[in-house]
Amino acid sequence: MEIATKLVSEKPLVIFSKTTCCISHTITSLFYDFGVNPTIYELDEMPSGWEIEKAIQRLGCDPAVPAVFIGGELVGGANEIMSLHLKRALKPMLKRAGAMWV
Repeated sequence: MEIATKLVSEKPLVIFSKTTCCISHTITSLFYDFGVNPTIYELDEMPSGWEIEKAIQRLGCDPAVPAVFIGGELVGGANEIMSLHLKRALKPMLKRAGAMWV
């Protein structure tokens, strides 16, 4: 978890994904539509990706991808992100974290 903690603390919006996950692509596209540029880590392309995936699952995000961290905190996966978006709570979170300026 130490690796994941360091990675998420460096940027306001971090997505852990896999290149083969269509849901990860959809969530990433949502953020791009907001004009936000997330930092994306493709777990299947990282040497320590399986360790990070297990750590994310231990945090309660199952399935492990997509895993979205805003302001260094785990927000959750696709269901949590879409729920926040529908409640109009996602953009304010992004603004508070410094990931979105408008």
